[in-house]
Amino acid sequence: MTLVREQGSPGSSGPSARPRELAPRSGPATVGASKLHAQLTGVTKLFPAPSGENPVHALGPIDMAVERGEFFAIVGPSGCGKSTLLDILAGLAAPTDGTVVFENKPISGAVPPGIGVVFQEDASFPWLTVWDNVAFGLRRAGLERGETTKRVEHWLRFMGLADFARAHPAHLSGGMRQRVCIARTLVLEPRMILLDEPFGALDQQTRLLMGDELLRLWRATGATVVLITHAIDEACMLADRVGVMTARPGRFADVAVTRWPGDRDSRIVSDPSFGQLTGRVWSILRDESIKAIGHAEGDIGGRSP
Repeated sequence: MTLVREQGSPGSSGPSARPRELAPRSGPATVGASKLHAQLTGVTKLFPAPSGENPVHALGPIDMAVERGEFFAIVGPSGCGKSTLLDILAGLAAPTDGTVVFENKPISGAVPPGIGVVFQEDASFPWLTVWDNVAFGLRRAGLERGETTKRVEHWLRFMGLADFARAHPAHLSGGMRQRVCIARTLVLEPRMILLDEPFGALDQQTRLLMGDELLRLWRATGATVVLITHAIDEACMLADRVGVMTARPGRFADVAVTRWPGDRDSRIVSDPSFGQLTGRVWSILRDESIKAIGHAEGDIGGRSP
């Protein structure tokens, strides 16, 4: 299965922007070498268990190829290894086996330059203002003061935070604090952005609107985006492709090509084809979630996973 992105005409991002027939179920698509941005090959992750017990096989073997400028979303049952996969891709954790490559270079031991990570938890520093939170990484990198000011003010305006530059995070809503964390990542100008449930603590309406903001910054930056989420509608609205993972050990059961236009926004959820797409994802995810519950019951009962 090859990845296809259909660019819509201006103004085609509303409910009338409909995808072609859904691609058949398949494993993760491969991409041409010139388009490849990041790749996991044969990646597995085992975690040690108490003495005398088998290690926990959390992930894989899994293969995943991401194209430059692609928006790739991953959903899966709880405990399937989604966050572990993202940690490995970010260089925050080492695989037990397999290889991880970003821009034709192996990832090992640290987050490589060019990758930015945003987590679900509010990671803002409460003692710093919004401005200083966003500038934090640039100051640590020793960027010249004028360039720091230019970048920070640009992303504060882009994220709708300019009026709150001198406020502290405690005075902001949850959605605004998450925008601060995203802006702090974007000022570093990453070429690939990894997002682990960034809107998980927000209500449904705010999540959809934050999704619109995420699509806007994706188009503005041209960055590759990999999103981990539990929300099927969020994944199907935002992504070019949606990878559906199995119960532990996590692998890809399906990768759906959405074929939405590049200028899409949250109005796409009212399209009948959106229901077809979410139905396809849920039909797989439901079965895998039932298996995951069975694994959890087995763990509680003392059986090995």
